[in-house]
Amino acid sequence: MSMMGQMMKQKKTEITEKLRTEINRVVNRYIDQGVAELVPGVLFVDEVHMLDIECFTYLNRALESSLSPIVIFATNRGVCTIRGTDVVSPHGVPVDLLDRMLIIRTMPYTLEEMIHILSIRAGAESIEFEDAALAALGEVGSRTSLRYAVQMLTPCRILTETSGGAAINEDDVREVDRLFLDAKASARLLAKSDGYLK
Repeated sequence: MSMMGQMMKQKKTEITEKLRTEINRVVNRYIDQGVAELVPGVLFVDEVHMLDIECFTYLNRALESSLSPIVIFATNRGVCTIRGTDVVSPHGVPVDLLDRMLIIRTMPYTLEEMIHILSIRAGAESIEFEDAALAALGEVGSRTSLRYAVQMLTPCRILTETSGGAAINEDDVREVDRLFLDAKASARLLAKSDGYLK
């Protein structure tokens, strides 16, 4: 076929149900014959409360398949509305899907754990920290979030390099914390203003 013919040829973007059924039949036959082995994969969905009801319907159906992966959902939401509905449910997940889950309760990081995590991350990025600066960054993480504290690593490094320092000190951390806002602080400022940060 010519190049132009290939470009004009319609492309299918979805696998049809007929093809899916045929593939499943062949795979199941191979498993039964011992030719193949089923090794389920892992599907990790972060911020699961952001999925809508159609996604949950699809996932529910997919989990009933013998080829279904191990599914791990993560969220930090309590009771909230399932997107695409008016239904309020724990974690924003439909109750019928919640019934099929094992829920693992997690606890917030302690200050010491945050400092340790920040130390590992700084080491991975070859960022030098004084102990007092790492403790100050851990305190910022406790007040805001670990994600925000990790995001402060680069501005702290840039500030230190700009001022000619070798290792980030406590003053650098305080300065960067003064210059930038975490999401909650920004929301508080916006709520008090006319919709603009001042």
